[in-house]
Amino acid sequence: MVRVTDDELLGGAARDPAAFEPLVARHSTALHGYLRRRAPAAADDLLAEVWLQAFAARRTFDASRGSARAWLFGVTRKVLAQHWQQLARAPQPPTADGISTDPWQAVDQRLDAAAAGKRLRRELSELPAVERELLLLVAWEQLTPTEAAAVVGIPAGTARSRLHRARTRLRRGLTTSTLTQLQGDFA
Repeated sequence: MVRVTDDELLGGAARDPAAFEPLVARHSTALHGYLRRRAPAAADDLLAEVWLQAFAARRTFDASRGSARAWLFGVTRKVLAQHWQQLARAPQPPTADGISTDPWQAVDQRLDAAAAGKRLRRELSELPAVERELLLLVAWEQLTPTEAAAVVGIPAGTARSRLHRARTRLRRGLTTSTLTQLQGDFA
């Protein structure tokens, strides 16, 4: 049995809405994970919005600009940005438990290496936004650099260059902060 590709399904969904259904089954888990890591409390609602917007925009998919998977992550990223913009506009009462709506403050809480979490979070936050997003799309979401480039809307070569730069900065920052900490421990 020949499996229909995502690109073919999305292209066919412009004519036959039922062709969109398998895309939901194939990509919901990955898209939900992307959203959960960035907006844990709203991930379920945001995923529903992603599928609504993706379905409404299915005719705009152009396979020559990237894969269907990258296109779906791009839609997801836009929905997440809209969510953050709405949060920024809404007055935010202080919370008793100290939980913030800033997704980067929650990153270190979910890292397996709790000791390195604070340093990693600081180093990630110091990366330029596009470099950080590329790094996370490749590391967390398992997108290829070319797919990640399509998600953030830059050429693939530029994405690979920025990804290399982000990895180098992160590696250098973590190595420097680890050495500084070790020196402090033995002083």
